[in-house]
Amino acid sequence: MDGAEPVVTGFARAEIPPGGSAREAIQQVFNEGHFRAKRVVTGVSGESTVVRYIPMLRMSDDELEQAIKFETDKYLPFDLEDVVMDCQALRGRVHAKVNENGETVEDDTMTVLLAACRKEALEERAAMVKGQGLTPIAIDLDLFAVANAWELCGLPMESQSEDGTVSAIALVDVGATRSSVNVLVGGESCFSREINIGGADMTQAIVRRLGVEGFEAEAIKRAADGHKTEVALAVQPVLEELASELALSVDYVEHHEGVQVEETLLSGGGILTPGVAQYIEQATARPTRNWNPLEALRVDVNRVDVEELEAWAPSLVVAVGLASRVQ
Repeated sequence: MDGAEPVVTGFARAEIPPGGSAREAIQQVFNEGHFRAKRVVTGVSGESTVVRYIPMLRMSDDELEQAIKFETDKYLPFDLEDVVMDCQALRGRVHAKVNENGETVEDDTMTVLLAACRKEALEERAAMVKGQGLTPIAIDLDLFAVANAWELCGLPMESQSEDGTVSAIALVDVGATRSSVNVLVGGESCFSREINIGGADMTQAIVRRLGVEGFEAEAIKRAADGHKTEVALAVQPVLEELASELALSVDYVEHHEGVQVEETLLSGGGILTPGVAQYIEQATARPTRNWNPLEALRVDVNRVDVEELEAWAPSLVVAVGLASRVQ
């Protein structure tokens, strides 16, 4: 941080090859990046995590902390003693009803965001980080790291249009093995989910079609010069499935939350495949573009290879969101 302004002062990346480990990748990143900091934030995702949006009676934060314990049986597939969880009332999602006089008034309910993760997964992640001589100051959900990156680097949309329609924006991060969707209204999450489709599925589709090794397919996927038609045909079934799930998510949130998703912003390594944004825009009938989380951040050009950083920028959203929590 430079005063109140965040500054990118270092960058390094490492890919985990088949059979490789995250531990080795972390070590490689710190060696190549020459990072001196030891306090870090990491993230978790997948089957060990749960995010739910729960309707509850209006109450104070202290009352909610006690009351949420009696709601977990309905929403968590894990025993309460096996998880670490937190909750937050979504103040921006005001519930309303029409009274006997035909007037629209606030009712006595609110939406509560419940997030939980299995203790075992958290302990494993913390142990991996500590094993590299680092201190984990927080373990976040990757879903929310994407939203944190938007809050740090973006300008939240106006939540109310002139005609009274509530506007929302969909942040979609296409990772290696899964994709996340987080719909924000006025900068506050109102819907999120994970989809078990990612860039690795596209890579494997290219492997099968072109008969090449995985590392070669990965390179071809990102720069399809000379293989443009073959790559497009190979990844089309994967993109169709991903776009279908995204369309279902957008339709669901618009119907159940009464909002209008005005734009979809794409991030993650999976969108480095040429043509992904155009395909998803056509399939979901929503304006769609790739999102560079660094466009609003200052970069120390004396310490960072700006050209390399920009080349990988769309894949850094989760990392930026996690880094935003390091003070």
